[in-house]
Amino acid sequence: MSLTPIETIREELGQGRPVLLMDEESDDGVGFVCMPAEKVTPEHVNFMLRHARGILYLAMEAAHLEKLGLSVDSAADQVPGQAPVWAPIGASSALGLEVSAAGRAHTIRTAVRQDVGSRDFVTPGNVLPVQASRGGVLARAGAPEASVDLAALCGLQPAAVICQILREDGSIAVGDALRAFSEQHDLRRVSIVDLVASRLRNEATIRQVWEEDFPSLHGKSFKAILYRTNLDPFEHMALVKGDVSGRDDVAVRVHSECLTGDVFSSERCDCGDQLRAAIRIIDQEECGVVVYMHQEGRGIGLTNKIKAYALQDGGRDTVEANLELGFDVDLRDYGVAAEILRDLGIRRLRLLTNNPRKIVSLEGYGLSVSERIPLEIKPHGGNAGYLQTKRDKLGHLLTNVEDEPAR
Repeated sequence: MSLTPIETIREELGQGRPVLLMDEESDDGVGFVCMPAEKVTPEHVNFMLRHARGILYLAMEAAHLEKLGLSVDSAADQVPGQAPVWAPIGASSALGLEVSAAGRAHTIRTAVRQDVGSRDFVTPGNVLPVQASRGGVLARAGAPEASVDLAALCGLQPAAVICQILREDGSIAVGDALRAFSEQHDLRRVSIVDLVASRLRNEATIRQVWEEDFPSLHGKSFKAILYRTNLDPFEHMALVKGDVSGRDDVAVRVHSECLTGDVFSSERCDCGDQLRAAIRIIDQEECGVVVYMHQEGRGIGLTNKIKAYALQDGGRDTVEANLELGFDVDLRDYGVAAEILRDLGIRRLRLLTNNPRKIVSLEGYGLSVSERIPLEIKPHGGNAGYLQTKRDKLGHLLTNVEDEPAR
């Protein structure tokens, strides 16, 4: 499916013409009609509801939602891993409370006024607000973030309306159905992947804060480079061996923090063993990087990770425990890691991983993975079930894991 350059997309949106926003360029990718909130008319609203058929959302960042009187800590629908959605709002006027296309357009346009405040809105209303992550697609590669980024790229208020495209039978439109929709309605197509790449080419969200030599028991001297980002409050580290800038096929391990495994040698997982194995491989090659990310417990944090351990003691596997706690299977994102690698001068790399999703994610942020280097650790009694779950439910490529007897 041919896509339109970001610059042309900006022109389309700036002239008040909606575009088709795709989450990815594959046949499984879903699509949304997207329009900056400042440009929305009753005709746009009517088109989305009549032809796209999905739910119409008003996407904004937290700071703007607070201006409307919404508390960002109490969203009506907080689904871990997904953008928070609030109860519908309406502009506090006769037109703003109508469920007509004109009424919804009036609410949307009111929401992006410079002087807007909580006094201008009531709830329930006729438009569903959804929160876009601060930092846009560089923080979370979702449709709300992409739509807000596109509005900002047009020089407009960072707020947009999105509506997912459904088939006539109500099923989600993908592949040929999206292509036919865009051609029928003469909509230019843009992917979130392209938007991520465009932003990465033109802006930076990380900064180096310190650099120091780092002798390691697991190898000779490395260089530790600390980074901070405006996308989260944490520090992340690159452990660098040799001169990696401008080199192709550098060995790289992107490792999410696991305090229990990395530091205390927990037998529940293989994280610490993988980290040490990666450092040894990079030391032997005398060139490479370990990017150590503050993403404990696949992004759920240390406290929830320990709670998940308790559920696992009761018979759940690691995936079932996360879901029972109300979290997605994996909340990690690799945008910051990709930016750190680019800052180090790495564009093409060999990735030390058993997780193919990590490859897809890094490539989605503009890097090229030329080879996957397996990082399999010999299972033992404490982590055999954990590794089997990683293989069967998370898609990790593990060849030395035997099936445990069914419970």
